[in-house]
Amino acid sequence: MSDLGDFTDFDGEDAADDEASATSSTGTADETVAESDDGFEDIDVDPVGADSGLGVLSAADGLRISEDAEECHLRAYVTAANRSAVRIGKYLLVPYPDGERLFCRISALEYAQEFRADDATEIHARRAMRQQGIDEQDFKFMAELDPVAVLYQDGDELKRRMTDRVPKPETVVREATDKSEIKTGLKIPEDGVFLGHLSVGGEKVRTSAEPPTIDYRLKDDYEDGDPLVFRHTLVAGGTGSGKTHSSKNVLRQYLGRTYEMTDGRSPELAVVQFDPQDEYAQMHDDNPKLTDEFARRCEREGVAYGGYDDTIAFVPKVAGTEYNASHHRAEQVEFTVPFSLVYENPWLIAGSSLNDNQYGALVNTFLKRFKREYGESGTYDQFLTFLDDPALKEELHEAGDVHEATFDAVKRRVRGFGAVFDQDARPITDQISQLVRDGGLTVIPTYHITDSRTASTIVLAVSSLLIDQKLSNDPTYDRIKETPLVLGMDEAHNFLTDADSVQARKVIGKFTEAAKQGRKERLGLYLITQDPQDIADPVFKQINTTMVLNLGDEDAIKAVNIPSNLESKVPYMEKGQRVVYSPDNSEPVELIGLSTCVTRHGRD
Repeated sequence: MSDLGDFTDFDGEDAADDEASATSSTGTADETVAESDDGFEDIDVDPVGADSGLGVLSAADGLRISEDAEECHLRAYVTAANRSAVRIGKYLLVPYPDGERLFCRISALEYAQEFRADDATEIHARRAMRQQGIDEQDFKFMAELDPVAVLYQDGDELKRRMTDRVPKPETVVREATDKSEIKTGLKIPEDGVFLGHLSVGGEKVRTSAEPPTIDYRLKDDYEDGDPLVFRHTLVAGGTGSGKTHSSKNVLRQYLGRTYEMTDGRSPELAVVQFDPQDEYAQMHDDNPKLTDEFARRCEREGVAYGGYDDTIAFVPKVAGTEYNASHHRAEQVEFTVPFSLVYENPWLIAGSSLNDNQYGALVNTFLKRFKREYGESGTYDQFLTFLDDPALKEELHEAGDVHEATFDAVKRRVRGFGAVFDQDARPITDQISQLVRDGGLTVIPTYHITDSRTASTIVLAVSSLLIDQKLSNDPTYDRIKETPLVLGMDEAHNFLTDADSVQARKVIGKFTEAAKQGRKERLGLYLITQDPQDIADPVFKQINTTMVLNLGDEDAIKAVNIPSNLESKVPYMEKGQRVVYSPDNSEPVELIGLSTCVTRHGRD
């Protein structure tokens, strides 16, 4: 990004003419007036002294600060030498006489005519076409400013408050180049989880500090509430926008961090990441493309990097499939989903086709009776055999418990899950100590599973197990309850979509409750999607931090609900650029993520 350099605090023909008149009247006109070849006098319009800003506030159309942001009116005249460096979104400072400063951003730029003339004529056009450049001094260049906050000094601490006073006309406006001023103005925490560097228009904001970039961090302490990791995160971006690259970099920062539990312990965070493309197990390995110079930069800025040793790929055993893991060196552990999990979550085998009456028969009659007869060890195959008993059908029909048509409908629709339950591997419930580990990253790949219903059932079964245990007052597995946990879900729109079916309502209800109770139970959701408009609204409303990368779909952009000034930038973002909207952390900002993944990324 180009430096703006030194800027004048005023620029105009009137000031120059006044100075020329003044010097002429005192008999020193030869210093400012020269005779040109054509006999006309050339006036030196350059003001005396050094430029010290970008321009000055203009009161030509009034200056107004209001409680209603739409009624604020601040405009600055930008001097000719500085105009090429000015961009929409740049952060500026306007001082008050008592030392306080108005922190604001450029929201619009406009050329206006300096003189009463019509430049849209044949003569003006042809003259301009023959010239080498444009005479900037023929036009006024005006910047419209949006006030963000007032900065003030409280002892040794720089603080911010709402904009409550209007600056004076002709006040010099300068670019914000001090890191503390920018971070305070945008309410960016000094410490926390690194997400990227502050940028404007795709260029990093640079300051006079070392390093010159401004690190953006997500609040991760208990001083002003709970860490935002437990207030949930949504990452939205189209194909090729860098969602996985960015998410690996963010999740790597969480690994190794400790969080206080209600019993006073502070164990390290555990991460369980569902991975439909089989990419996150690579976080076990170092990135061979990570240079020594990049590593030193990470160390200077407190950014965690390098492969994470405590990474395990928990591979679901599915009939007729094989998992190939040549692209990472993480430990592999196979598991199967026991049918016993269906007792607590009957919708796992309800699919999307059971109506409420059929679902009631499944829950209140079939599963209850099957559990009484077979216990916790009952298998899915035994359940199908149980339903094949014609005597059971006749008994329930004659008793008026389940109509025979309902019986047949349930019997048909709970089939097709034979590849999911009770496969030749240890049940997930027998491996909880490995699944959830203090400071451990568990990746559950489903790329090798070709049937989408099978993959969805496995993801929902394991995630429901974790959520149920987290929210339970009498958990079966204390390890889950007592460990701070992030539940990461890629392609979340496939699992959390709002649909009018029994299964969808049950899933959304479970995840909504998990999101509401997350802060108390130290459970954070990390949802990744390219179709944010498909995420059910009750879940979406609980998301506090939204990271939006490039999105081309208009409905998707509208769904993420970011401020309009940033919304318009989303379709033009390059890979790795993102908007971060986290109201409890900072003002909405634009960021650039790390160009290199801090762990291994890609199949090469």
